[in-house]
Amino acid sequence: MDRVCHFEVPYEDKARMEEFYSGVFGWQFMDAPGDMPYTFAITTEVDEQFKIKNSGGINGGTYPRNDDGPSKSPLIVIEVESCEQRIQDVEAAGGQNILGPVPVGDMGIYAQVKDPEDNIIGLWQSLQGGG
Repeated sequence: MDRVCHFEVPYEDKARMEEFYSGVFGWQFMDAPGDMPYTFAITTEVDEQFKIKNSGGINGGTYPRNDDGPSKSPLIVIEVESCEQRIQDVEAAGGQNILGPVPVGDMGIYAQVKDPEDNIIGLWQSLQGGG
């Protein structure tokens, strides 16, 4: 069974978004390295390698909302064994491929699909042996 492993929340005002989620839920934020416009949302305790300490917990990310991009609302990301295979499964079940699959450094492969109800779902294929 594939599991939800991550979430993503787009924003228009990064400071406002971070203030809201840290103030209301106690989340912490850390900018992604390099010039990638992405911020990690830490919602559960992690170790030095950013592996989750609490079983069942997930962390996420945030990025600038882009009206040209496929996702304008929060989305869940599901860990899969193969993005290519799941995209084929989604299409066979009446959904469609929206983005990717694209490599994310040496960490994994990411894709976005749309289900028959027009919901965007992220797919994550880890290249590092798990979530």
